[in-house]
Amino acid sequence: MLLVDLDGDSYAAGRRTNRIASRPMVWLIVILAIVALLVVALVVLYNRFVRLRNRVDNAWAQIEVQLKRRWDLIPNLIETVKGYAEHERGTFEAVTQARANAQKATGPAETAAAEGILGQALGRLFAVAEAYPELQADENFRQLQTELGETENRIAVSRQVYNDTVLTYNNAIQTFPGVLVASPFGFAKREFFETDSTQREVPQVDFSPDPPSVAPTAPPAGPGTGGAPGGTS
Repeated sequence: MLLVDLDGDSYAAGRRTNRIASRPMVWLIVILAIVALLVVALVVLYNRFVRLRNRVDNAWAQIEVQLKRRWDLIPNLIETVKGYAEHERGTFEAVTQARANAQKATGPAETAAAEGILGQALGRLFAVAEAYPELQADENFRQLQTELGETENRIAVSRQVYNDTVLTYNNAIQTFPGVLVASPFGFAKREFFETDSTQREVPQVDFSPDPPSVAPTAPPAGPGTGGAPGGTS
């Protein structure tokens, strides 16, 4: 009977020892699982930020393509206007200088300011054209104005896409839990490309000839006004 009791006590003591020994293992597994989840979350957030940043860079590249197209059209426009209004040197120089400054600008904020000044200079150039009927009838000038207008529309669309993409990216890195990951890994806030629409708009000057004036017609004579020939007896 004593032997049985000793065996039972040994068995119970062994179970307690096993439970005590297994507790650190359980906690180790829990800690490893938590660490694995954190690593997975970190990788997911990091990859998401990289994709969003790449989209911002791509959207900005599209704006640069349209801005370059605009810059390439300006020299031809100046030469066309110069052929009819060569004495407007001040206007030509202002457009040329504004174009050069726009090409040197870096970053959305600086580029937006430079492009706004360029848009104002182009507005003055188109205003000059209104005083020259021969220039207004020039087919090359009309074509350049149309291409500039189309380019402005493309810039506006690209700017909207870029700003929307920047908004999504900035929200992702400034809200929880992204804010905990963005700064340590170098994900910084991006600038919006904001300009005054009135500065960037190319004036649409109407160069179509005025319709010939038509003299107003007299109203038809009513009955009893003496319009019909005939005597009275």
